[in-house]
Amino acid sequence: MRMVAQDEESDEALGLRLVRAFLLLPPEKRAEVIAFVEELVRARGRPEEGKEVSPT
Repeated sequence: MRMVAQDEESDEALGLRLVRAFLLLPPEKRAEVIAFVEELVRARGRPEEGKEVSPT
């Protein structure tokens, strides 16, 4: 049971480090990260959803 708590704390710490690193990026780099993540989400979406979204 204790190991699960340690894993959760590690995941939480990693998440906080990622958020901090993201916030330290200059605005143009943040925009690139957001665009990259949005593209990943679209690529992993269901096929019927992908057909409804037109690329910009």
